[in-house]
Amino acid sequence: MRTTVGIIGAGPAGLLLARLLHRAGIESVVLESRDRAYVERRQRAGILEQGTVDVLRAAGAGERMDREGLRHDGIELRFDRRRHRVDFPGLTGGRSVTVYAQTEVCKDLIALQLEEGGPLLFEAEALAVEGAEGDRPRIPFRYQGREDVLECEYAVGCDGFWGVARKAFPDGGSRVFERSYPYAWLGILADVAPSHDELVYARHERGFALLSMRSPAVSRLYLQVPAGTDAGQWGDEEIWDELERRLETDDDWRLERGPITQKSVTPMRSFVHEPMRHGRLFLAGDAAHIVPPTGAKGLNLAAGDVVTLARALVHERETGSPELLDTYSATCLRRVWQAERFSYDMTTLLHRAPDATPFDARLQLARLERIASSRAAETDLAEAYTGFPLA
Repeated sequence: MRTTVGIIGAGPAGLLLARLLHRAGIESVVLESRDRAYVERRQRAGILEQGTVDVLRAAGAGERMDREGLRHDGIELRFDRRRHRVDFPGLTGGRSVTVYAQTEVCKDLIALQLEEGGPLLFEAEALAVEGAEGDRPRIPFRYQGREDVLECEYAVGCDGFWGVARKAFPDGGSRVFERSYPYAWLGILADVAPSHDELVYARHERGFALLSMRSPAVSRLYLQVPAGTDAGQWGDEEIWDELERRLETDDDWRLERGPITQKSVTPMRSFVHEPMRHGRLFLAGDAAHIVPPTGAKGLNLAAGDVVTLARALVHERETGSPELLDTYSATCLRRVWQAERFSYDMTTLLHRAPDATPFDARLQLARLERIASSRAAETDLAEAYTGFPLA
């Protein structure tokens, strides 16, 4: 099998890249090791930056997002039982975010790819990336009980942290930067209308809490818990009681409870692989970088990567110049590190470390007070949350 761009992974990065390339008239083949049902139901991020929303619309993948997604013009910070709203459009010149789950983004892009785009092979396990230093990389893969090879001009690893693409980088030619956090998120889905119309980020002495949503009828909520926690250790009422404690305020706001339909624990880590290119092999999304979920950056960083790569491939085809491909890694990493910085800042601002001292607690409160009282500090948060430029 031959194509121009071989894409490993049908998550949002791989699917969006395939869509952008199709719109530009560049052939691609997508290999995904899981079946379609798994890809369309795995729960991940749910916040789309303004730039990601704009890209999906421009790619013809925004119809259902615009109909069913929830535009949010701000977030609420809670600390010391107080509430402070951050007004995104007023601080950023009109930018906002949209609540639309990654599962729904993938469903939309899969439907478009199967209807209009190049081959999208589910249950096709990429085994390696070979020959990235040459003119035609090869991706051996297993599909329908037999082994085959995808030959391409460019290979793109959108296959996540555990995928094969990053393993093709030579030893000694890369650097890895990472940090693990001593806490995790216990997340729930609940069949109850959200108790607030925007996301609520709460700093509490007992730990962080987040009130989010998936739809007007489904709430998504999170609690900070110790790393390694088993979600089954928490009973439903125990979860609601703890959320109520951490989200409480001095006014008459109340947390609405409902049936919990799903529980999971998300570890917290930061990871960056440099560079994001080796020869004709490019990394995008979680294959190259991971952020803690506090800043809502994971899916949006993946979108930024593939927009940058698609532009570079189009530029090379139209001009014959590899300039943008040669600067792909550096261009992406500037944005990646700003997102890593913001996600780290939000995480350390709102979570209680196991070894936190009273001094640490007062510093957190001072940082939150600064955001609540300084337009400059508040603007910095709003600009980062709604998204860094995609190029």
